[in-house]
Amino acid sequence: VFDGYFDDPAATESSFRDGWFRTGDLLRTDGDGYYHVAGRAKDMFISGGENVFPAEIENALAGHPEVVEAAVVPVPDPHWGEVGHAFVVPLPDRRLDADGLRAFLRERLAGYKVPRNFTILDALPRNSGGKVVRSELVELLPLGDRRVA
Repeated sequence: VFDGYFDDPAATESSFRDGWFRTGDLLRTDGDGYYHVAGRAKDMFISGGENVFPAEIENALAGHPEVVEAAVVPVPDPHWGEVGHAFVVPLPDRRLDADGLRAFLRERLAGYKVPRNFTILDALPRNSGGKVVRSELVELLPLGDRRVA
């Protein structure tokens, strides 16, 4: 199905192990033995020693009846190492607030996964392929909240 990246042998070589393509997707199994995608390894951040996957938070936010979509990025925190910052797009003519979103998420996620801050946007920035451009979201943050890669 996939032989490698076009004109990028280094990326191809680093993506295969023992003949298997490594997608970077991380899975978890539930009590019934079903697999669920937890997120991408490159997107994971650590908050207070715990692994946090933005996709899990984004999926929980997508379950809010007034949220169209959301994206979460890590921001530095002096106590926890990193915490999440959620960018949320509400339904038209709806007003969301951080306290309400936080309460909604606390019913669905462990406390360390609930973003510290929220920014409400009209739309998430996307590239020509339709993927959310997280680096543009980071640019919306105050300088002190930007993660140093």
